[in-house]
Amino acid sequence: MKTYSPKPEHIERRWYVVDASGVVLGRLASEVATILRGKHKPMYAPHMDTGDHVVVVNADKIELTGNKGEDKYAYRHSGYPGGITAVKYKDLMALRPVAAVEKAVRGMLPKNTLGRQMLKKLHVVPGPEHPHAAQAPVALALGERPAWDGLPARPEPSAPAPKPKAKPAASKPDASAAKPKASTAKPKTTAAKPKAKSAAKKTTAAKPKAKSATKATSKAKPAAKKKTETEE
Repeated sequence: MKTYSPKPEHIERRWYVVDASGVVLGRLASEVATILRGKHKPMYAPHMDTGDHVVVVNADKIELTGNKGEDKYAYRHSGYPGGITAVKYKDLMALRPVAAVEKAVRGMLPKNTLGRQMLKKLHVVPGPEHPHAAQAPVALALGERPAWDGLPARPEPSAPAPKPKAKPAASKPDASAAKPKASTAKPKTTAAKPKAKSAAKKTTAAKPKAKSATKATSKAKPAAKKKTETEE
C-alpha cells in the first residue's frame, strides 16, 4: 500500500468555537494549536496545513495557575540597544487578553512560514460575541475532538459536450471552371513548336546551296588547268 499524502482538494476548512472562560491559558493554547495544525484528522501531514479555523471567545476570563500572574513576564524588544520591555502577565491579561492568547498559541506552532499560515486561522475575541456568525461555527468543548467524515466526495464527471457538425464542403464548379482556361493555353505552346521545326528545315535546306557553291568552284578549277595547257 502506498503512503498517503494529502492534496489541497482533500482539505476542508471547518469552523469551531471554544469558550475560554475559567480555562487555564496553557491548556487552552495546546488544544487550539492541535486543531489549527489538523492533528485531529487521520489525514494529518506535518508538511501541510490541514487544520481548521478556531474562534476563541471570552478571552478576558482566562486564568493562570499558581503565582504566574506576578512571576511570569512577557518580553518584547524594539531592536535598539537596551530596548527590552517586560510586562507582568497579570497586567497583560487585564489590558490585552487577546495578545496573551495569541502569544501562547504561537509558541505551540511551527516557527516557519507554515506556522504563520496556521496562526491566521485563529480568531480571538475578548467578549462572548464574535463577528464570524456567517461561517456557522460549531461549539467545541475543551479536550473534545471533532468528528471526521472522511475525504470529500469526488465531483461526478460532467457529460462531454456534443461535437459540432462538420460544415458541408465547398462546391467544386469553381475549380472545374478554371481547368478549361489552362487547356486553351496549351495549344499555343504546341503551335509554336512546328515553327521551330520549319526554321530548322530552312537551315538544313540552306546547306545544299553551300555545297553547290563548292561544286561550282571545283568545276572552275579544271577549266583553269585546261587554259594553261593550251597556252603551253
